[in-house]
Amino acid sequence: MQQFVVRLFDILSGRRLKLGAGILFVLLLALQPAAHAQTAARATVVKKEDVAFTRYLQPAVFSLSKIMMHDVVNPPAAARYYAYCMLGAYEILSQHDTTLIPLPNLLKQYKRTLITTKPGDYDRRIAAIYCIMETGRLMLPSGYRLQEEEEQFIAAQQKAKINRALLDSSVAVASYMAARIVDYSKTDRYGKLSAQLRYTPLKGDGYWYPTPPAYMEAVEPNWKTVRGLMIDSCNQFVPKPPVAFSKDSTSEFYRLAKEVYDVSLHADSGQLNIASFWDCNPFVVATSGHMMIGYKKISPGGHWMNIAALAAQKAQLNFNATITVQMLTGITIMDAFISCWDEKYRSNRIRPETYINRYINIKWQPLLQTPPFPEYTSGHSVVSTAAAEVLTYLFGDQFKFTDNSEELFEIPARSFTSFRQAAAEAAISRLYGGIHYRDAIENGAQQGKEIGTFIVGRLQGVGLRPVKGSYTTKN
Repeated sequence: MQQFVVRLFDILSGRRLKLGAGILFVLLLALQPAAHAQTAARATVVKKEDVAFTRYLQPAVFSLSKIMMHDVVNPPAAARYYAYCMLGAYEILSQHDTTLIPLPNLLKQYKRTLITTKPGDYDRRIAAIYCIMETGRLMLPSGYRLQEEEEQFIAAQQKAKINRALLDSSVAVASYMAARIVDYSKTDRYGKLSAQLRYTPLKGDGYWYPTPPAYMEAVEPNWKTVRGLMIDSCNQFVPKPPVAFSKDSTSEFYRLAKEVYDVSLHADSGQLNIASFWDCNPFVVATSGHMMIGYKKISPGGHWMNIAALAAQKAQLNFNATITVQMLTGITIMDAFISCWDEKYRSNRIRPETYINRYINIKWQPLLQTPPFPEYTSGHSVVSTAAAEVLTYLFGDQFKFTDNSEELFEIPARSFTSFRQAAAEAAISRLYGGIHYRDAIENGAQQGKEIGTFIVGRLQGVGLRPVKGSYTTKN
């Protein structure tokens, strides 16, 4: 049994958490992607050089994840970084490939920045990969750490005998585009969040209040003010109202809380495995006596960015298509978080941990650590379902894949028959973990589906077709 699942059982039974070398493995920040079986015959032949560059993409995106884990970037902010870091790479490629939809046709308030360097004087793939890391270097708090990743990438190209002048020109194009994307990011009002008044929890029995063990402050209470990339407004997809709060043991709300409580007492190994696999809590605080220790993991957005990369790899997409898939996934998760966070701080609902401790069992603890923000709707449900809808459009409804995103944290890979199945499991994992009521999960999934459907409609409207091998073309 994996260390994380053992920890869940320890919490459930009230035993003191034992920290060992195995569990400290989560502090490692290096990923060795697992090899994946090749799919059936390709739709068409992909140039060998294109495949060679495509293999650099997943490590480049994960280099962002490593920095975000180091910085303990919260989930909404992480999604924003992923989205912007993919935009520049796509913009570079779209100015070479007229079959790619221009970014101004996809994004709000985006003006195209033309590359003046002649196409033959730089390599679009080198520039795109470098641009992902360079955008992260410029935007992330500890982005300077990406300089080493950039240097290693360039050294690998030199080892492959890439002409130095071509390399220098490619880096210059990448740096130019990264700077333009950063300029665009500064117009989304993110920079004004720090000037907002400090958030104070609302007074009232039914409202969210900081939870143990760290009692952290509310995460991004003003996130709804950040401009979306494709959605029209933060409140475009307002979900159904949550079940009304009540202390009455015969009420619907009490029944929701009691379900969370009962599931935690009788969770089987399958449910525990699902809860741990989809935990995706960027910063878990564990206590041992008077000592508190933090554990860092990838965010929900990082998990779905990796799923997108795995799907592109299995489908054997070419370089341009792989960037397109990851860029669209980044946009989707960013917009989904904006929509979800708008509802979280509107309903501002109490977490199961607080309610159960007050009205059912004062000693009860959830299997997963309660995140520091209001309960309704479930972020995992919204973001996962939105991402799954877009990926289903791109790859099809019966796309089977194996998700190894959590192997870094000693959690075994899980296999799925579709993206929607994975999203449904991610959603229900929050009930098994003891951190969400069922209505937040089900209504959150519906909210995410509406967001994903809207984005798919936009893609169809501008003529962006599903993958289905059509992107696997000779360059």
